[in-house]
Amino acid sequence: MKNTSQLIYLNLGVFLISTSGIFGRLVELSPELTIFYRCVLAASLLWIYIKFSRLQIGVSQKSDLKYILIGGALMALHWVSYFYSLKLSNIAIAMLTLHTFPVMTAIIEPFVLKTKFQSYHIVLALLVLVGVWIILPSFDLTDSIVLATLCGLVSALAYSLRNIWTRKIMIRYNASVMMYYQLLIIAALLSPFLFFMDSLPLKTDWYYIVALALMTTVLGHTLLVNSLKYFSAITVGLLSSIIPVYGIMWGIFFLSEYPDLKTVLGGTLIMLSFFTETVFASKLSQKTNRIKA
Repeated sequence: MKNTSQLIYLNLGVFLISTSGIFGRLVELSPELTIFYRCVLAASLLWIYIKFSRLQIGVSQKSDLKYILIGGALMALHWVSYFYSLKLSNIAIAMLTLHTFPVMTAIIEPFVLKTKFQSYHIVLALLVLVGVWIILPSFDLTDSIVLATLCGLVSALAYSLRNIWTRKIMIRYNASVMMYYQLLIIAALLSPFLFFMDSLPLKTDWYYIVALALMTTVLGHTLLVNSLKYFSAITVGLLSSIIPVYGIMWGIFFLSEYPDLKTVLGGTLIMLSFFTETVFASKLSQKTNRIKA
């Protein structure tokens, strides 16, 4: 029952995170300032929740500082590059390229956390590469779709590394507290952009940023970070594979952004790798449980 409830929370977090695409497309602010204000507002809301819930704020071990700082920096890179991908293309391309991160995680996690490497992950990685290749219209770096795809892949890599890195210390921290730390780090890193980027669009964008901070960041990402206590980074990544579907639906409903045939074909291969991994991971988990029993 405990695992079932945690699975429900994880899926709710996934659904809320899928709203990032529509908000990212609607906001006129630069990605750096959008993320900065998002983090300031989300951190304020989380601080109220932490105080109200009487959660302990503090670093358990001095060695955890490097994990918290690097995790925050990776999250900043993830968000900013993802929002640039949204600005340069559409929700479908930005979300599909971002959600190559589960396969990246499957390849990287065994080397970082010293877990067993599964050879079939190479096949799934190749499948993802073919999917991305189909989506790309060319290899011209002046093409906005190419740049959007590259930004999405950078965002995916940063997100994958952040999840793996954070998982090392998550057992010692409340998810809301960890998210609060990382939001403060991101806001600090992006604060210099206040001095040379235009904040004027904030007058009309503030309600989108409030929704982005509350729904996507405070609720969605906190639930996702919390799930790392109960599931591996690979599992969390795979269950998050439905986010592009939700995101594309948001885009169709609110912006009439219909993905073209190449995006659908490439995205199908990327999604196929997710579902294939889910089947293999499930069978491996059942086999491991039988051996332990």
